[in-house]
Amino acid sequence: MTSLENLPIRDDLRGSQPYGAPQLPEGIQLNVNENSFGIPDAVQAEILSEIQKVLGNLNRYPDREFYELREALSDYLPNNPALEQIWAANGSNEILQQFHQAFGGPSRTVLSFGPTYSMYPVIAKATLTQYVEIPRQPGYTLTPEYVTESIREHSPNIVILCNPNNPSGTSIGDDVILAAYEATDGMLVVDEAYAEFSKQGSAISLLENRPRLVISRTMSKAFAFAGVRLGYMIADPAVIDAMRLVRLPYHLSSLTQAASIAAIKSSKLMLANVQQISQERERVAAELARLNLRVLPSAANFLLVEGFDDPRAVFDFLLSNGLIVRKTTIEGALRITIGTPEENDRLIQLMPKALASLD
Repeated sequence: MTSLENLPIRDDLRGSQPYGAPQLPEGIQLNVNENSFGIPDAVQAEILSEIQKVLGNLNRYPDREFYELREALSDYLPNNPALEQIWAANGSNEILQQFHQAFGGPSRTVLSFGPTYSMYPVIAKATLTQYVEIPRQPGYTLTPEYVTESIREHSPNIVILCNPNNPSGTSIGDDVILAAYEATDGMLVVDEAYAEFSKQGSAISLLENRPRLVISRTMSKAFAFAGVRLGYMIADPAVIDAMRLVRLPYHLSSLTQAASIAAIKSSKLMLANVQQISQERERVAAELARLNLRVLPSAANFLLVEGFDDPRAVFDFLLSNGLIVRKTTIEGALRITIGTPEENDRLIQLMPKALASLD
């Protein structure tokens, strides 16, 4: 046996820690923004039926271009983008990694506005792309003027806007997206991982005549499909061609494609609990605010809660009682996923005790 540091790995990876979130399989997991409601029984039957169809052909490679999956996504998405505008991969993280492989790399820069999704710098580092994070404005907001100034100052090759933003849950308007697009000669990615929870329209409507605009999405959140790992992007057909240059052959398994097609075709059932999650989000926010905590308005399935004197101690107390939330890099803050009503009740019950334990 040897240690990692004794291996001839890349110098820039030495001392790095792998990305990952703690798991609590036997407890209440409110830390990774999953959809706690799960998959309806009727949709499970449809998924099993679709998987059954491909079992006899697992000796063959999957459809390399996943045309049927693209058709299902086109039917589901607003504005019904053409098949040539749609790409899919194993989660939106692989979408972003492939994108960085095609448009990032040595001597290139990606810019985002933080605090934001913690995988952005990880993907940048893995693809040898320099990462620049500009602080968000008060309330974790962004204005067109601020975004324009930041982009022109740094001249990045890639700009990423997370909308709604993770971990704050705050949204940006089309005016910010359009300002970012006009300010850069590079590529603009709008990460809409939580779009289904937001009442705001999608940036898909802005794609026409904007070949450097890319929208990234996932089925892990609203679709309760985190275990399947299906992410996708919508962009100009030329951008999709660029993704083909860097993707591994047959990167989407037949089983992934079959399960995803069934889920998308049953999207109304799969998304039936989105409204309930939004209602629960407002209920939890109100209860936490009564404890003199600062709860940011959220357009996602989680809340950023500030005002903890010792967030680590609160985290530990909740964990010791079988409930896990997310620690953040924001001083005095925790991020809390919205669970089922029963899970949220438990959180509401434990939080005053957690705060009292600090005394």
